[in-house]
Amino acid sequence: MRVLAVGDSYMPARFFEAALARLEDAHRLAYLQVESDAAFVPASLSELRLREYLGSPAPLIESMAGIEVLVVHGAPVTDEVLDASAELRLVCCARGGPVNVDVEAVTARGLPLVNTPGKNAEAVADLTVAFIVMLARRLPSAQEFVAQGNQVRDNWEGRRFFGSDLRGLTLGLVGYGQVGQRVAHRARSFGMQVVAYDPYADVAGIEQTASLEELLGSADVVSLHARATAENEGMIGEHALAAMRPGALLINTAREALVDEEALDRALASGHLAGAALDVFHPGTPGRRPRLLRHDNVILTPHLGGATFETLRQGAEMIAEEIERFGHGQPLVNVVNPPASTGVTPGLEMTA
Repeated sequence: MRVLAVGDSYMPARFFEAALARLEDAHRLAYLQVESDAAFVPASLSELRLREYLGSPAPLIESMAGIEVLVVHGAPVTDEVLDASAELRLVCCARGGPVNVDVEAVTARGLPLVNTPGKNAEAVADLTVAFIVMLARRLPSAQEFVAQGNQVRDNWEGRRFFGSDLRGLTLGLVGYGQVGQRVAHRARSFGMQVVAYDPYADVAGIEQTASLEELLGSADVVSLHARATAENEGMIGEHALAAMRPGALLINTAREALVDEEALDRALASGHLAGAALDVFHPGTPGRRPRLLRHDNVILTPHLGGATFETLRQGAEMIAEEIERFGHGQPLVNVVNPPASTGVTPGLEMTA
């Protein structure tokens, strides 16, 4: 098969080259690197369906002649891209959510679309536990103390930075998908007790609460690992925050839509919560300090949960495995649109 793998500034083509190298004897491989294109303005219905993409469809269209398998990370895949090769048989997107692909157009052409759910699960789980440690040990305020040129002259002055061990604390996981399960495994290694609330998952091996409110009232640390849906938008709002234990910590490495940040700001200001760490939060005014950082017990990071080299390699490897299956006539695993192709089995649902 003729395979075109398209890299971008986040996931350069070299990651696809390394993962697909083992396919060189059986397939013809080509690589393309796309760059940002400020001149591209989405106009067609297909283009307007896309989100979080890099570049324009033009370089892909020019490179698609005879291509049977298209592989992208963030490059835009529109109806024009799909129609540029009459031989196209499989579309691959090395992301958990193929938001840069016109899924409707892919499906309408009877093509299977595969993605890479869970490729960043290890990285996000690591960051989640790092956040818990940093908040429990009050590292944000300690670093600010040093950054302002202060010093402690003896151990007695160090009492102001007393925090908590993780052992014995209860961690409440809202969502028990691929990330949540990995966080639970890591947390138990620290001696934490773990409970979970997920009405859509089979929670095995740990305690499951019957309701979100029950979990909130039983946990010293609440960590969010749920998908964002219309039903759970703002689920951690005034009522939910009030239901949390006084002095509890809140972690969000899932989706910003899950948290009402105005209510969170008030819960921090009142002292009801002891701290919060958010890898995802609503964008404020460019160039201005986020309001939540007025609290010395808050950590904000710019959505870097999955930003590791290992995550990129994992995504490329998952795509290589799908192409191998496809080439051998075996069922695909992580299929976004299973009805598009006979013999293709649904894959794992995307998890936060």
